[in-house]
This record gives sequence, C-alpha cells and structure tokens, in this order.
Amino acid sequence: MGINLQKGQKISLAKESGSSLTKVIMGLGWDAKKTGGMMKGFFGGGGADSIDLDASCVLFNEQNKLVDTVWFKQLKSRDGSIVHTGDNRTGDGDGDDEQIIVALDKVPSDIKSLVFTVNSFTNQTFDAVENAYCRLLDGTNNTEIARYTLSAQGSHTAQIMAKVYRHNGEWKMHAIGENGNGRTIDSLLPQIVVHL
Repeated sequence: MGINLQKGQKISLAKESGSSLTKVIMGLGWDAKKTGGMMKGFFGGGGADSIDLDASCVLFNEQNKLVDTVWFKQLKSRDGSIVHTGDNRTGDGDGDDEQIIVALDKVPSDIKSLVFTVNSFTNQTFDAVENAYCRLLDGTNNTEIARYTLSAQGSHTAQIMAKVYRHNGEWKMHAIGENGNGRTIDSLLPQIVVHL
C-alpha cells in the first residue's frame, strides 16, 4: 500500500517505489452517490445517478508551453508514451474506472511536466460523487505508490489532481488537489499553468 498524499505534498517516485520507475499508471475511481426515494426506484432510476468523470493528462515542455493532451477525445499522446484506457461514463464497477498509463522512459526529453486532472463531463458537482480517488501505481508490478483521496467534496466540477515532473533527472509527484470548474480540460488550462 502506498502513502496517502496530502494536498501540496511532494514525493520522489523512485524512492517510494524502491527502484527506478519506467512505467506509472494514474488510476481514477469513483461512485455516484446513491440517491434515495421510492419514486426514483418506481420510475426505474433505481440507486445512483450516472456521473461521468474524465481523467486527463496534459503535457508541458521546459518553457511551460502545452505540448499535448491525453483525454477521452485523444486516447494516446502523439509520441505514444501516454495511453488512456478509455472513457468510463458511470463510475460503475470496482477498482479504477479510468486509467492513464505513462511509459516514463519513453516520454520525450523536452517534456518537463505531466498534469493529471479530473472533470465532471456531466457537470454534476463533486457533492454527487462518493469514494473518489486518484492513485499512482508502479506499472511494472501494479503496486500502489501513492493515493490521493479526492475528499474535498463540494460544489466544484473539476480538480487538478497531481503533477508528475522531472527534477534533477528523476521523476517526482506533487499532489495539487486544487478544485476547479469545467466539463473538459480546456477550461482548466489557465488554472493548471499556475502550478507549473
């Protein structure tokens, strides 16, 4: 079990995994909050509202310029080093609902930062979400390096989760955990740039 990250915390990925990392997986999981009421069940709604959270990864170079974006409309970075496993529109099921797989050893050398975000495409606020988390796994053995609970439930529709970045030749992670608003990654870009 990895460490539970606090907002603003920074860790060295190599130290946490115990080795030099070549592949990491950012996992996003959530459940729609159960909504009660006999009428809802009676009309076939039964249980939870559908919530479509989307994991995204934004790539920036040394000059903090946007180079590429991996999200549900583009499931692979142009260089092929980052792959999104696909869009989950409900949060149903156990484990990670969406994953972004990063081959760190294949990320082009001019890329300095990878910023991971989550947006509520269906525009529900995080008040309607339960058990939401993002986590970082060592992609070679699927062990959890770090977990960040998206516990700041509130009236926002997006969150800048974390930044994985190069520092003195090694990959580090910064848990940003900053709330935002917007159905897609585009609306978060001005807020992301502040953290680069």
